[in-house]
Amino acid sequence: MIIEKVMGNIETSDNLAPHSERVYLESGDLVKRIQRVTTDHGREIGIRLRTATDLKDGDILYMDDKNMIVISVLADDLLVICPQSIQQMGEIAHQLGNRHLPAQFERNEMLVQYDYLVEELLQQTGIPYRREERKVKQAFRHIGHSHD
Repeated sequence: MIIEKVMGNIETSDNLAPHSERVYLESGDLVKRIQRVTTDHGREIGIRLRTATDLKDGDILYMDDKNMIVISVLADDLLVICPQSIQQMGEIAHQLGNRHLPAQFERNEMLVQYDYLVEELLQQTGIPYRREERKVKQAFRHIGHSHD
């Protein structure tokens, strides 16, 4: 079976099949348009997306009236940064931006993939953080940039 488009997402779709198979992906695999994966029921499928869109947690790759195949993202090792002021947010955002480190934001938290150097920086600056295994909804994506 070759999947060429996402059929929806379980969070926003109304009519879901009664049985589901899961494809477990690391967050970095969400940006791949072409890949071979295996469901938790042992079914091999190919993904070859026609459009350049990132996959997301809960995306439905296949569905009929009895079964569906859904993406589940594996948890990442993250630093969850919780600045307590706009000053702290500006300082850490500036430092991480200089390192071209991709970040995501949920509520009042900044999420970055674990890096021991960033953890040392957070300890030195006194910005509150914790290390946590957490599932992210989308891939960490580097933003293209060059210093001309």
